[in-house]
Amino acid sequence: MFVKKFKEITIKDIASVGGKNASLGEMINQLSPQGVSIPDGFATTADAFWLFLKENCLAEQLQNLLKGLDRKNFSNLNEIGSIARKLIFDGSFSEAFSASIVEAYNKLGERKDIAVAVRSSATAEDLPEASFAGQHDTFLNIKGEEALLTAIKKCFASLYTNRAIKYREDKGFLHHDIALSVGVQRMVRSDKGCSGVGFTIEPESGFKNIIHLSGVWGLGENIVQGTVNPDEFYVFKPTLQQGKQAIIQKKLGDKEKTMIYADYGKNSSVVNISTPLSKKEKYVLSDAEVITLAKWAMAIEHHYQKPMDIEWAKDGVNGELFITQARPETVHHSKSGKVHVEYQLQEKGEVLAVGNAIGSKITVGTARILKTPKDSHKLHEGDIIITDVTSPDWDPLLKKAGAIVTNRGGRTSHAAIVARELGVPAVVGTNSATQGIKEGQTVTVCCAEGKTGYIYQGALPYVKKEIDFNRIKLPNTEAKFILSDPEKAFQLSFYPNDGIGLLRMEFIITHMVKVHPMALVKFDQIENSEAKTKIEMLTHGYTDKQEYFVDQLSQGIATMAAAFYPKEVIVRMSDFKTNEYANLIGGRQFEPKEENPMLGFRGASRYYSDLYREGFGLECKAIKRVREDMGLTNVKVMIPFCRTVEEGEKVIAIMAEYGLQQGENQLEVYVMSEIPSNVIQAEEFAKIFDGFSIGSNDLTQLTLGIDRDSELMASVFDENDPATKKMITMAIEKANYLGKKIGLCGQAPSDFPEYASFLVEAGIDSVSFNPDAILKGIENINKAESYTTAIAN
Repeated sequence: MFVKKFKEITIKDIASVGGKNASLGEMINQLSPQGVSIPDGFATTADAFWLFLKENCLAEQLQNLLKGLDRKNFSNLNEIGSIARKLIFDGSFSEAFSASIVEAYNKLGERKDIAVAVRSSATAEDLPEASFAGQHDTFLNIKGEEALLTAIKKCFASLYTNRAIKYREDKGFLHHDIALSVGVQRMVRSDKGCSGVGFTIEPESGFKNIIHLSGVWGLGENIVQGTVNPDEFYVFKPTLQQGKQAIIQKKLGDKEKTMIYADYGKNSSVVNISTPLSKKEKYVLSDAEVITLAKWAMAIEHHYQKPMDIEWAKDGVNGELFITQARPETVHHSKSGKVHVEYQLQEKGEVLAVGNAIGSKITVGTARILKTPKDSHKLHEGDIIITDVTSPDWDPLLKKAGAIVTNRGGRTSHAAIVARELGVPAVVGTNSATQGIKEGQTVTVCCAEGKTGYIYQGALPYVKKEIDFNRIKLPNTEAKFILSDPEKAFQLSFYPNDGIGLLRMEFIITHMVKVHPMALVKFDQIENSEAKTKIEMLTHGYTDKQEYFVDQLSQGIATMAAAFYPKEVIVRMSDFKTNEYANLIGGRQFEPKEENPMLGFRGASRYYSDLYREGFGLECKAIKRVREDMGLTNVKVMIPFCRTVEEGEKVIAIMAEYGLQQGENQLEVYVMSEIPSNVIQAEEFAKIFDGFSIGSNDLTQLTLGIDRDSELMASVFDENDPATKKMITMAIEKANYLGKKIGLCGQAPSDFPEYASFLVEAGIDSVSFNPDAILKGIENINKAESYTTAIAN
């Protein structure tokens, strides 16, 4: 059989039609009934390809040709690839084969010359161990019988592109064992709409509960090649299944170019036009469309029982969404066990460029500014490729690179996909790397600081350590994180932990929001014109400036809550001091000047004050959105620096006014135990709050009467002081007696084994650590628990 309709194909037909076409047939048969839309089509078979080679006496010629390949330096790859492609393209299709293609095409178009996509699908392609984006050619917008036959022959010839030959050599495939099937699929008018890709796993960390979608206006080639920086959407699977608004994060890409057909329906080439400003500032998908695609992606993953890499498109004529391709994800699916390799930069230097971090590694090397793959002679093993953008033609070069840095492209661009598969760090979408980095310069490429990647000048020291999480036993005392940066949340979720005991909201406000909340509430009253201009720029696209604060803060918190779901995530409401609040954009106008901000207008006192009450309301709205709209009910709230019982009552009442009702939807509200009054009146505070968290730094400060920011008094500040430890012991004993949970957030339990023993013996419920201290902290608590058990026995 020369041709099979997609409806006649299942995943068992990989040997006949290749992975790509087998997947399309499988989805049309199995997932279309579930509402997943896939454009119909047909595929030529491997048998047709073998017969084509036989009838044109090409098999032996190709085998002999490939015998002459320089397999050490690949110096004659260009020549051999060119000859092989010409041999195939000069061959002739039999009348029977051509007639089969024409008949299938006419049936697909109901006797009309419809436009189709013509895609190559090798018989070993898209298997988990052999998936490699862009090895063979695809032709879009093909219309008419003759044009279709020519495009199919071009696909056959693309089995011998230079990159495909090199790929098979690297993977150990025998060239003469691989056949090529061609998929012919109804065109989706994404040239007038949008298109993109998706992963049913977070592509950097491998976190399994995220669906990551990205998209651009027009044809998808811009996103695959990384020509533009796309929009990105992160959807949380567990709450998506619950019917919640599960989009936990959105990022607007610049989408500078839109790829369209030069002359639709006449088999002409594509052109990249400048995207109008109105579309650059608009997301390519509505929230409802993101949810639809995410549900489809989850259905595909469930059907195949493995993480998947999908392509999607939206028809700009009828507004319909389609899945155009699906293949197994190849980077994370095969990783087993919990052996974690951690990279840490020991010091920082001058930043030369910043972009999206791919992977989590660090490498040092020589920068090579390459314009095209023809510059390959400049590249030595381990050099850092610095270029504008990569395409599959770069693949042989990328194999030699120590790292890849591009001006353009997002997390699903060609450079990003290849970097993940090769296991090398990459920083994509820097916009200016080729201008900011000099040829031959020694640089450090760092992807170990979250989702943002940095290229530093010079060779900076770093350490690499391997950690086997399987050997780490969590103690009975809960070991939690102290966290602030959402970019690191997914990666850190793999560490042994019991959740987040302290999520510092301040980092998210400083880095994601940047604006003082009262400057958004009272924007019209801002006196500083420079601040006003900055706020206008940041809030562009938001009809309500207060919504900007709620949206950005809720995304940051939701990312952290999703990473550790369903473990509890305790979010401390903002605890800036007045001098820190004043440093936010527009903040100086709304903050009083204090001699000692550490002991002044901070924590609970702010929340019910007319000076900040509406700003606190925005914080409450963000928490409410995370818990109720997004469904992340593992989020709990903590009130810092609550001096009196009356303050606690006021704050609980104001939270209720803004929709955060304690006890509703399992909402728990904790209080920081960091002031002696919190310990002395623990019984009264316990009537208001659901639990306590000891802030050892502030409690030490106020017990000993020392400003913890004072350099002069640093030698006296000591969490091990008997008075401080007495306060902590009292707090724990009272909480235990009252049946309230109590934890501690601090460095001492990881630094000092004896401090961990003191907390365990006192009966602490949980201890929270900074990320760099949690493993040592767990070790110290385990030792303390073993010692306590041994003494008891």
